[in-house]
Amino acid sequence: MIMVKAHAKINLALKVVGKREDGYHLLESIMMPLELHDRVEIEILPKGFDSFITCDDTSVPTDENNVVHKAFAEMKKRFNITQSFRIHIHKIIPLSAGLGGGSADAAAVINALNRLLKLNLSEEQLIDIAYRVGADVPFCLFNHPAYVSGIGEKLEKINFKDHYHVLLIKPNEGLSTRQVFKDYDDMNLNTFVNISALKEALINKDDEALAKNMVNDLEIPAINSKPIVKEIKDKLFSMGFNKVLMTGSGTCVFCLSNDLKALQKAQKELQPFGKFVRITETL
Repeated sequence: MIMVKAHAKINLALKVVGKREDGYHLLESIMMPLELHDRVEIEILPKGFDSFITCDDTSVPTDENNVVHKAFAEMKKRFNITQSFRIHIHKIIPLSAGLGGGSADAAAVINALNRLLKLNLSEEQLIDIAYRVGADVPFCLFNHPAYVSGIGEKLEKINFKDHYHVLLIKPNEGLSTRQVFKDYDDMNLNTFVNISALKEALINKDDEALAKNMVNDLEIPAINSKPIVKEIKDKLFSMGFNKVLMTGSGTCVFCLSNDLKALQKAQKELQPFGKFVRITETL
């Protein structure tokens, strides 16, 4: 049996740059891995058994609707895998949050099978598998800060050495990624997201420029549907934090800070905003 950590991610910026004919949106983003993680266990089963997925969170589907199922099916088809496996997900990352929990689990399965079966896949091979499974899966393979573009398949690692504590506030309400993108298209927005400036801010350790350029194109449609996202952001701003943003397609809001005590105080005050209010850190 092998156990792999499946780390959550946050988007420090997210820019929608276009849409392909097949409906997939082209994006640019700066993504950061977090210490917060699920655990994925994979065990080879004896001959005669079928592969199956289990999860200790009953709200998580374990059939073909789970992206882990899609990742396993892609690996099985591509490498003619005949062994059967039990895949168990110990779920910590909240659902419908924009934290990439499902993508992280799928990436963990790809990495685990690569190790278990000694496939010795290159980064390019891993990415080619991962982006066919989901947009955030390639990033989740490596757990390294990166500039991500295309539909998630283009990765440029960023040597970012600063460390932040991260407060995550996930409202009880979630959002459908597909619906948020549809709303974004319908609203015909023209927000300004300067990915290059944010990248430079990270490399140069410029906190002020980092805060200024943390922008997410999907925030406006998300807030339009779930105003609590703005309420959480406004509360954090009122407490003096400046590096605050909704991650991905939401609804989780995060706050970066080097002041752990201030975040712990904020954590207590923001408990009424959701069941998942937790402090973690950048990886």
